[in-house]
Amino acid sequence: MAFTLGSIAQNSTIKGYTIKGDIITFVFNVDDYPNIKYNGHTIDQVFVSGEFNDWATNQWEMQKVTDTRYELKKSLHDFTNDFDWEFKFVVNGEHWAEPSRDFANSVTARDKKGKKMMVYNLKLYSAFATDYGNVSFKLKGFTDADKVILSGTFNRWDETGFKMKPTEDGWQVTLQLRPDIYEYKFIVDGKWMIDPQNPSKTLNKYEGYNSVINVKRRVEFRLCEFEGAETVILAGDFNDWSEHLFKMQKINNCWTYSTLLAGGKYHYKFIVDGKWMTDPANSVAEYDGKGNINSVCMIK
Repeated sequence: MAFTLGSIAQNSTIKGYTIKGDIITFVFNVDDYPNIKYNGHTIDQVFVSGEFNDWATNQWEMQKVTDTRYELKKSLHDFTNDFDWEFKFVVNGEHWAEPSRDFANSVTARDKKGKKMMVYNLKLYSAFATDYGNVSFKLKGFTDADKVILSGTFNRWDETGFKMKPTEDGWQVTLQLRPDIYEYKFIVDGKWMIDPQNPSKTLNKYEGYNSVINVKRRVEFRLCEFEGAETVILAGDFNDWSEHLFKMQKINNCWTYSTLLAGGKYHYKFIVDGKWMTDPANSVAEYDGKGNINSVCMIK
Protein backbone atom coordinates (compact mmCIF):
# COMPACT_ATOMS: atom_id res chain seq x y z
CA MET A 1 0.00 0.00 0.00
CA ALA A 2 1.21 3.47 -0.88
CA PHE A 3 1.05 6.39 1.53
CA THR A 4 2.19 9.44 -0.46
CA LEU A 5 -0.32 12.22 -0.98
CA GLY A 6 -1.48 12.97 -4.50
CA SER A 7 -4.08 15.05 -6.32
CA ILE A 8 -7.67 13.89 -6.58
CA ALA A 9 -9.72 13.22 -9.67
CA GLN A 10 -13.48 12.86 -9.44
CA ASN A 11 -16.18 11.12 -11.43
CA SER A 12 -17.99 13.66 -13.60
CA THR A 13 -21.41 12.38 -12.43
CA ILE A 14 -20.70 13.76 -8.97
CA LYS A 15 -22.31 17.20 -8.79
CA GLY A 16 -21.79 20.20 -6.59
CA TYR A 17 -18.10 20.00 -5.76
CA THR A 18 -14.61 18.93 -6.78
CA ILE A 19 -11.60 18.14 -4.62
CA LYS A 20 -7.98 18.76 -5.58
CA GLY A 21 -5.29 18.31 -2.97
CA ASP A 22 -6.57 19.90 0.25
CA ILE A 23 -9.05 22.22 -1.47
CA ILE A 24 -12.78 21.59 -1.87
CA THR A 25 -14.37 23.73 -4.59
CA PHE A 26 -18.15 23.96 -4.36
CA VAL A 27 -19.60 24.39 -7.86
CA PHE A 28 -23.10 25.66 -8.63
CA ASN A 29 -24.04 25.49 -12.31
CA VAL A 30 -27.42 27.09 -13.04
CA ASP A 31 -27.95 24.74 -15.99
CA ASP A 32 -28.12 21.78 -13.58
CA TYR A 33 -31.09 23.23 -11.68
CA PRO A 34 -34.24 23.87 -13.80
CA ASN A 35 -36.20 25.13 -10.77
CA ILE A 36 -33.73 28.02 -10.52
CA LYS A 37 -32.94 28.55 -14.21
CA TYR A 38 -36.57 28.95 -15.26
CA ASN A 39 -38.17 30.61 -12.22
CA GLY A 40 -37.87 34.10 -13.71
CA HIS A 41 -35.77 35.53 -10.85
CA THR A 42 -32.43 37.29 -11.26
CA ILE A 43 -29.57 35.58 -9.43
CA ASP A 44 -27.86 38.07 -7.14
CA GLN A 45 -26.17 35.72 -4.66
CA VAL A 46 -25.57 32.01 -4.26
CA PHE A 47 -24.71 30.39 -0.93
CA VAL A 48 -23.58 26.92 0.13
CA SER A 49 -25.71 25.54 2.95
CA GLY A 50 -25.21 22.20 4.67
CA GLU A 51 -24.51 20.14 7.75
CA PHE A 52 -21.01 21.65 7.96
CA ASN A 53 -22.37 25.19 8.60
CA ASP A 54 -25.60 24.23 10.38
CA TRP A 55 -27.63 24.86 7.19
CA ALA A 56 -26.97 28.59 7.25
CA THR A 57 -28.58 30.26 4.23
CA ASN A 58 -26.46 33.42 4.00
CA GLN A 59 -22.93 32.66 5.28
CA TRP A 60 -20.89 30.77 2.65
CA GLU A 61 -21.28 33.05 -0.35
CA MET A 62 -20.07 31.84 -3.75
CA GLN A 63 -18.27 33.87 -6.41
CA LYS A 64 -19.61 34.21 -9.96
CA VAL A 65 -17.02 32.89 -12.43
CA THR A 66 -19.17 32.67 -15.61
CA ASP A 67 -22.75 33.60 -16.55
CA THR A 68 -23.98 30.24 -15.23
CA ARG A 69 -21.28 29.05 -12.81
CA TYR A 70 -20.53 30.00 -9.20
CA GLU A 71 -17.70 28.68 -7.02
CA LEU A 72 -16.52 28.70 -3.41
CA LYS A 73 -13.18 27.25 -2.28
CA LYS A 74 -12.69 25.78 1.20
CA SER A 75 -9.86 23.90 2.83
CA LEU A 76 -10.43 20.30 3.93
CA HIS A 77 -9.01 21.45 7.25
CA ASP A 78 -12.23 23.45 7.78
CA PHE A 79 -14.21 20.22 8.01
CA THR A 80 -14.39 17.53 10.66
CA ASN A 81 -13.27 13.96 10.03
CA ASP A 82 -16.80 12.82 9.21
CA PHE A 83 -17.01 10.70 6.08
CA ASP A 84 -19.80 12.70 4.41
CA TRP A 85 -21.98 15.80 4.66
CA GLU A 86 -25.30 16.73 3.07
CA PHE A 87 -25.67 20.15 1.49
CA LYS A 88 -27.54 22.31 -1.02
CA PHE A 89 -27.22 25.65 -2.77
CA VAL A 90 -29.37 28.65 -1.81
CA VAL A 91 -30.05 31.43 -4.32
CA ASN A 92 -30.56 34.97 -3.01
CA GLY A 93 -30.75 33.56 0.51
CA GLU A 94 -34.25 32.32 -0.25
CA HIS A 95 -34.62 29.79 -3.11
CA TRP A 96 -33.25 26.28 -2.58
CA ALA A 97 -31.69 24.80 -5.73
CA GLU A 98 -33.26 21.37 -6.06
CA PRO A 99 -30.82 18.68 -7.30
CA SER A 100 -32.02 15.92 -9.57
CA ARG A 101 -32.29 12.40 -8.20
CA ASP A 102 -30.15 11.41 -11.19
CA PHE A 103 -27.09 13.06 -9.63
CA ALA A 104 -24.78 10.31 -8.41
CA ASN A 105 -24.44 12.00 -5.03
CA SER A 106 -28.08 13.02 -4.43
CA VAL A 107 -29.87 11.64 -1.36
CA THR A 108 -33.40 11.97 -0.05
CA ALA A 109 -33.64 14.83 2.43
CA ARG A 110 -35.16 14.08 5.83
CA ASP A 111 -36.51 16.23 8.63
CA LYS A 112 -35.18 16.20 12.20
CA LYS A 113 -37.37 13.20 13.00
CA GLY A 114 -36.01 11.21 10.06
CA LYS A 115 -39.12 11.53 7.90
CA LYS A 116 -38.58 11.85 4.13
CA MET A 117 -39.20 15.38 2.86
CA MET A 118 -39.78 14.50 -0.84
CA VAL A 119 -36.81 16.64 -1.90
CA TYR A 120 -33.11 15.89 -2.41
CA ASN A 121 -29.83 17.01 -0.90
CA LEU A 122 -26.34 16.61 -2.31
CA LYS A 123 -23.65 14.64 -0.50
CA LEU A 124 -19.99 15.59 -0.19
CA TYR A 125 -17.67 12.63 0.40
CA SER A 126 -14.25 13.23 1.96
CA ALA A 127 -13.12 9.74 0.93
CA PHE A 128 -13.88 8.20 -2.45
CA ALA A 129 -12.39 5.88 -5.03
CA THR A 130 -10.17 7.51 -7.66
CA ASP A 131 -7.22 6.40 -9.76
CA TYR A 132 -5.36 9.48 -8.50
CA GLY A 133 -5.78 8.85 -4.78
CA ASN A 134 -3.07 8.44 -2.18
CA VAL A 135 -3.74 4.91 -0.86
CA SER A 136 -4.04 1.74 -2.95
CA PHE A 137 -5.61 -1.37 -1.46
CA LYS A 138 -4.72 -4.66 -3.12
CA LEU A 139 -6.02 -8.19 -2.61
CA LYS A 140 -4.03 -10.94 -4.28
CA GLY A 141 -5.81 -14.00 -5.63
CA PHE A 142 -9.57 -14.63 -5.66
CA THR A 143 -9.56 -14.11 -9.43
CA ASP A 144 -12.67 -16.28 -9.74
CA ALA A 145 -14.70 -13.99 -7.47
CA ASP A 146 -17.63 -12.10 -8.98
CA LYS A 147 -17.37 -9.01 -6.75
CA VAL A 148 -14.92 -7.67 -4.18
CA ILE A 149 -15.73 -4.69 -1.96
CA LEU A 150 -13.47 -2.60 0.29
CA SER A 151 -15.17 -1.51 3.51
CA GLY A 152 -13.83 0.30 6.56
CA THR A 153 -14.06 3.12 9.04
CA PHE A 154 -13.35 5.58 6.20
CA ASN A 155 -16.85 4.89 4.78
CA ARG A 156 -18.67 3.79 7.93
CA TRP A 157 -18.37 0.13 6.89
CA ASP A 158 -20.52 0.64 3.79
CA GLU A 159 -20.87 -2.65 1.88
CA THR A 160 -21.48 -1.25 -1.60
CA GLY A 161 -19.51 1.94 -2.26
CA PHE A 162 -15.89 0.95 -2.93
CA LYS A 163 -15.94 -1.76 -5.57
CA MET A 164 -12.49 -3.16 -6.33
CA LYS A 165 -11.27 -3.62 -9.91
CA PRO A 166 -9.89 -6.97 -11.16
CA THR A 167 -6.15 -7.06 -11.94
CA GLU A 168 -3.89 -9.77 -13.37
CA ASP A 169 -3.25 -11.27 -9.93
CA GLY A 170 -6.23 -10.11 -7.86
CA TRP A 171 -8.17 -6.94 -7.07
CA GLN A 172 -7.36 -3.28 -6.43
CA VAL A 173 -8.99 0.03 -5.55
CA THR A 174 -7.37 3.41 -4.86
CA LEU A 175 -8.82 5.93 -2.41
CA GLN A 176 -8.07 9.46 -1.31
CA LEU A 177 -7.82 9.42 2.48
CA ARG A 178 -6.93 12.02 5.07
CA PRO A 179 -4.07 11.27 7.44
CA ASP A 180 -5.50 9.03 10.16
CA ILE A 181 -5.61 5.45 11.41
CA TYR A 182 -8.29 3.39 9.66
CA GLU A 183 -9.68 -0.12 10.07
CA TYR A 184 -10.85 -2.04 7.02
CA LYS A 185 -11.79 -5.41 5.51
CA PHE A 186 -12.44 -6.94 2.11
CA ILE A 187 -15.83 -8.46 1.19
CA VAL A 188 -15.32 -11.27 -1.34
CA ASP A 189 -18.66 -12.40 -2.81
CA GLY A 190 -20.34 -11.46 0.47
CA LYS A 191 -17.70 -13.00 2.75
CA TRP A 192 -15.75 -10.63 5.02
CA MET A 193 -12.00 -11.11 5.42
CA ILE A 194 -8.96 -9.23 6.69
CA ASP A 195 -6.11 -8.22 4.39
CA PRO A 196 -3.80 -11.26 4.21
CA GLN A 197 -0.89 -9.06 3.09
CA ASN A 198 -1.16 -6.64 6.02
CA PRO A 199 0.13 -7.92 9.40
CA SER A 200 -1.33 -4.91 11.24
CA LYS A 201 -4.72 -5.79 12.70
CA THR A 202 -6.93 -5.10 15.72
CA LEU A 203 -9.62 -7.03 17.57
CA ASN A 204 -13.19 -5.95 16.72
CA LYS A 205 -16.44 -6.23 18.69
CA TYR A 206 -17.44 -9.40 16.85
CA GLU A 207 -14.51 -11.35 18.33
CA GLY A 208 -12.73 -11.18 15.00
CA TYR A 209 -10.11 -8.86 13.53
CA ASN A 210 -9.96 -5.80 11.29
CA SER A 211 -6.92 -4.82 9.27
CA VAL A 212 -5.36 -1.46 10.19
CA ILE A 213 -3.72 1.20 8.01
CA ASN A 214 -2.00 4.38 9.19
CA VAL A 215 -2.17 7.06 6.50
CA LYS A 216 0.44 9.77 6.96
CA ARG A 217 1.12 13.21 5.50
CA ARG A 218 4.57 14.53 4.61
CA VAL A 219 5.21 17.73 6.58
CA GLU A 220 8.10 20.15 6.13
CA PHE A 221 9.26 22.16 9.15
CA ARG A 222 11.14 25.40 8.40
CA LEU A 223 13.15 27.82 10.52
CA CYS A 224 14.53 30.91 8.81
CA GLU A 225 16.82 33.82 9.86
CA PHE A 226 19.34 31.68 11.77
CA GLU A 227 21.91 31.48 8.97
CA GLY A 228 24.85 31.65 11.37
CA ALA A 229 23.77 28.66 13.46
CA GLU A 230 25.96 25.56 13.36
CA THR A 231 23.28 22.96 14.12
CA VAL A 232 19.49 23.07 14.30
CA ILE A 233 17.47 20.12 15.60
CA LEU A 234 13.72 19.49 15.30
CA ALA A 235 12.35 17.92 18.48
CA GLY A 236 8.78 17.00 19.34
CA ASP A 237 6.47 14.36 20.71
CA PHE A 238 6.64 12.69 17.27
CA ASN A 239 10.31 11.70 17.95
CA ASP A 240 10.12 11.47 21.75
CA TRP A 241 11.79 14.92 21.99
CA SER A 242 15.08 13.55 20.71
CA GLU A 243 17.92 16.10 20.70
CA HIS A 244 19.78 14.46 17.81
CA LEU A 245 17.45 12.39 15.55
CA PHE A 246 15.92 15.09 13.32
CA LYS A 247 18.90 17.22 12.26
CA MET A 248 17.71 20.02 9.99
CA GLN A 249 19.46 21.05 6.77
CA LYS A 250 20.09 24.62 5.61
CA ILE A 251 18.48 25.30 2.23
CA ASN A 252 18.14 28.82 0.77
CA ASN A 253 18.84 30.56 4.09
CA CYS A 254 16.30 28.42 5.97
CA TRP A 255 16.68 25.28 8.06
CA THR A 256 14.31 22.51 6.94
CA TYR A 257 13.30 18.99 7.88
CA SER A 258 10.66 16.81 6.21
CA THR A 259 8.93 13.86 7.87
CA LEU A 260 5.77 11.72 7.62
CA LEU A 261 3.19 12.28 10.36
CA ALA A 262 -0.11 10.55 11.08
CA GLY A 263 -3.23 12.60 11.71
CA GLY A 264 -3.39 14.38 15.05
CA LYS A 265 -1.92 17.20 17.12
CA TYR A 266 1.81 17.46 17.80
CA HIS A 267 3.97 19.64 20.06
CA TYR A 268 7.43 20.62 18.82
CA LYS A 269 10.39 22.99 19.23
CA PHE A 270 13.65 23.86 17.50
CA ILE A 271 17.04 23.46 19.18
CA VAL A 272 19.39 26.11 17.77
CA ASP A 273 23.00 25.48 18.84
CA GLY A 274 21.71 23.88 22.03
CA LYS A 275 19.07 26.55 22.77
CA TRP A 276 15.42 25.45 22.75
CA MET A 277 12.88 27.77 21.09
CA THR A 278 9.33 27.73 19.76
CA ASP A 279 8.62 28.27 16.06
CA PRO A 280 8.67 32.05 15.44
CA ALA A 281 6.57 31.58 12.29
CA ASN A 282 3.82 29.65 14.10
CA SER A 283 1.48 31.60 16.38
CA VAL A 284 -0.22 28.45 17.71
CA ALA A 285 1.33 27.28 20.98
CA GLU A 286 0.24 25.38 24.10
CA TYR A 287 1.45 24.49 27.58
CA ASP A 288 2.47 20.86 27.89
CA GLY A 289 1.40 20.36 31.50
CA LYS A 290 4.98 20.68 32.75
CA GLY A 291 5.22 24.45 32.52
CA ASN A 292 6.73 24.47 29.01
CA ILE A 293 5.27 26.26 26.00
CA ASN A 294 5.54 24.35 22.71
CA SER A 295 4.56 25.11 19.14
CA VAL A 296 1.60 23.10 17.81
CA CYS A 297 1.30 21.30 14.47
CA MET A 298 -2.12 19.94 13.44
CA ILE A 299 -2.29 17.17 10.83
CA LYS A 300 -5.74 16.58 9.30
